[in-house]
Amino acid sequence: MNNYRPIETDWDYQATLDRRHEFMSPSLGTFTAFSRPVILKRAQMQYVFDENDKQYLDCLAQNLCISVGHNHPLVNEEAKKQIDEMVHCTTMYYQAVPAHFAEELVGKMPPGEDWVAHFVNSGAEANDLAVLMARLYTGNFEILALRNSFHGLHFGAMALTGVKTCRHNVPLAGGITHVHNPDQYRGVHGATVEPYVNEIEVTINSSTPGEIAGFIAEPVQGYGGVVPLPEGYLAGAFERVRAAGGICIIDEVQTGFGRMGSHMWGFESHGVTPDIVVMAKGIGNGYPIAAVVAKREVAEAMSKKKFFNTYGSNPMSSAAGRAVLRAIEDDSLMENARETGDLLEKRMLDLKEKHDIIGDFRGRGLMRGVEFVKDRTTKEPAPDEAARVAEMNKDSGLIVGRGGVHGNILRINPPICVTEKDIEFISDVMAESCSRL
Repeated sequence: MNNYRPIETDWDYQATLDRRHEFMSPSLGTFTAFSRPVILKRAQMQYVFDENDKQYLDCLAQNLCISVGHNHPLVNEEAKKQIDEMVHCTTMYYQAVPAHFAEELVGKMPPGEDWVAHFVNSGAEANDLAVLMARLYTGNFEILALRNSFHGLHFGAMALTGVKTCRHNVPLAGGITHVHNPDQYRGVHGATVEPYVNEIEVTINSSTPGEIAGFIAEPVQGYGGVVPLPEGYLAGAFERVRAAGGICIIDEVQTGFGRMGSHMWGFESHGVTPDIVVMAKGIGNGYPIAAVVAKREVAEAMSKKKFFNTYGSNPMSSAAGRAVLRAIEDDSLMENARETGDLLEKRMLDLKEKHDIIGDFRGRGLMRGVEFVKDRTTKEPAPDEAARVAEMNKDSGLIVGRGGVHGNILRINPPICVTEKDIEFISDVMAESCSRL
């Protein structure tokens, strides 16, 4: 028995706001969800509850970190078992749980390659590491990224990110050039593929020495507006990048772990195999962990100098990650993402027919976006209207995210355990909010 004094938590609404404003960094105010903040106290599967126990359907899945559901019984059970054994073990020592997780994770990758996993703490850190691997392996420096991309907010990842609100006014990491993203709704080349692919070659020939280290892309641009890459784009991009000596990096931080419904990873539906795949968020279902999964020959380039992540390969988070993989399989969650995603698409396309304020609905599986416009012909963005709909949704118990360069995209990305009943709730609330608008 111990004599520790109990630690109390004050859940008063105003007191929580005051503490955050007084003691937490002002930078956090740049990334808030609603004009009147929501204080979340607990969660269960696809639902979150505020300090007054009001229930919300969490259709942002805490920035897509919750893949198989809040407090998933298997994930929490495995994490608790590991807590009782050993919370942390530095990678200087060997530990069985991360080794098992690495084996099981690379087992989900395309066959025919010798894959290895390097565990880190976050998606931004993982993207930084992926770029370092690419440069060391190729001996080249230049990296191509897409406009409107989001790869994190740390120094290197911020330079990869192609959204102005995510880039501070300081010199960022060099050697990164952005090319036009193949946005089939707003893209500079319209609803085509080949001109966007050709621009990669033009950019290599005009803005680099002709040899590059690599290319990085999200299969569906997340924060940039839920923009799926069209069929044929990645195949053409990979061909041109490899011809210039580069390797291909796919950022699956938001798209991975069955969320697309059709495949485990977003790149698989494009018929390509990248050299590096970056994973985070849903990999741990809320427990902090990320991974860079690379072909062994690429990862070997890192073995000449020391490299260390303080919490990389944390056994507690690794135990949670193993349980995520098992839950996706045992709960048939990839199939659920496909079926509920198809139903959501049908309902949202019906809603689009009734409301001219909706210019586009797009995405894959359970990663979807609704674009609000003032006029469908001019496609003038309607960020204020999108914000009002998001607020009305919240008042009705539905939490959605906002994104896009203009802030006019509502993101519907729930945990992949949502039910058909939840999809009906989403469509009913969205319909009511659009009608009120």
